[in-house]
Amino acid sequence: MEQILPPITQNGAGFELTRVRQFTVFLDNRVGRLHALTRQFDADDCRIVALAIQESADSALVRLICSDPERGRDSLKSGNFFFGESEILAVELPKGTGDPLQVLCSALLSAEINIHYAYPFLIYPHAPTLAVYLDDITLAAQILIRKGFRLIGESDLRMGKG
Repeated sequence: MEQILPPITQNGAGFELTRVRQFTVFLDNRVGRLHALTRQFDADDCRIVALAIQESADSALVRLICSDPERGRDSLKSGNFFFGESEILAVELPKGTGDPLQVLCSALLSAEINIHYAYPFLIYPHAPTLAVYLDDITLAAQILIRKGFRLIGESDLRMGKG
């Protein structure tokens, strides 16, 4: 029988999911729209901790992770932004193991898990952290935990506030 490994998060409590909610916000590609988005979060005292922008001629997709997903959802609704939600893994990059990105990719390759996209966190107090969207988030979490990676949970993001 295979051993069940508990989620390993920095400050998470026992049975916290090893996933973080990401918002994908659809913005018109106009001057000031990103500023309006960040201002909305600031007005609602919700901190953006990771951000990636994919732009095209007439629109942009802004992927973001915030310190409090419930408050973040409310901010987006009250600002009348169009958005979707998905789950990603937030993975601390290991120190002293050579190229940390190569170690991460090798671990996922061993299980044939595709990385659809990744982007760095802007704010995290302990170590460089990467937001990763994958084919199979559950299997990826299990593999990464077994390989010694630390996954960041939503409670870690709230505790990192300040």
